[in-house]
Amino acid sequence: MLHCARHPCGVAAYAGAMRLRSTWTDSRLDDFKASVDSRFDELSQRISDLSTRVDGLQHTMVHGFIAMMVAMITGFLGIAGLIVTKL
Repeated sequence: MLHCARHPCGVAAYAGAMRLRSTWTDSRLDDFKASVDSRFDELSQRISDLSTRVDGLQHTMVHGFIAMMVAMITGFLGIAGLIVTKL
């Protein structure tokens, strides 16, 4: 069965929320806003710290990749040198 998109309890829930909203004073709303702002500032700082750590990890991975390539090329050249000297 299909249900109607508008449900009568949605209006009651909204009315209840509006009653709760009317009990909040301006000072309580200001305190809540300050709390939310401080949490977002903390979150922003943590994301910045995480970004710094990821950048450091990326640099380490690039250096490791370069070191592996140098080792592989050195090995290949060494094997090629052995093959050439045995001919």
